[in-house]
Amino acid sequence: MAAIRQGDRPEARRLINQVLVHIYSVGEERSDLLKGLLLELVVMMSRAAIEAGGAQSEVLGLNFRHLTELAGVEDDEQLAAWLRESLERLMSTIEAQEDFTPPLLVTKALKYIRENISRDITRDDVARHAGISPSHFSRLLKERTGRSFTTLLRQSRVDLACELLRDPERTLAEIAADCGFCDQSYFTRVFHELKRMTPGQFREGK
Repeated sequence: MAAIRQGDRPEARRLINQVLVHIYSVGEERSDLLKGLLLELVVMMSRAAIEAGGAQSEVLGLNFRHLTELAGVEDDEQLAAWLRESLERLMSTIEAQEDFTPPLLVTKALKYIRENISRDITRDDVARHAGISPSHFSRLLKERTGRSFTTLLRQSRVDLACELLRDPERTLAEIAADCGFCDQSYFTRVFHELKRMTPGQFREGK
């Protein structure tokens, strides 16, 4: 994901090839589960491509194309070609942008959000770190990710919470604090809004 956000096609290719090597090493018949997992990977790659500057409408169109093509994949060779071609198309949407500077600024801002997720950060804080005005930052963020700063920050915090909830030793109060929520009740409310379940239910796998 980081290689795609940075527009680093060679590194993204190298990592995709590593994924394929692991698939080949299993040596078992391809399954619908594997196809589903790789499709999820391509969807994640698509989100990274949008964050890096790929046109949202074009990337969404590619997702439909990728899904259609995957349905016809029958063997390892076709699966490898499909995954590689999906990457190449997504990277091309990034490189097609005339102005590649704003996506890099957005990437810098997103990195700052991830690194400071436990703090009470504001849109102005992040914009200042990226070196752009708050209004310009909001506009770029909406164009590149399709989300507002508040929505993206809440999603980033809940995503981190999902990772931390896998550790049974951590309390909900600790996780709420580490993810930047002011208290546990607010954490539970936001988590439920985005995941349609409470943190406790998520932890229990319900």
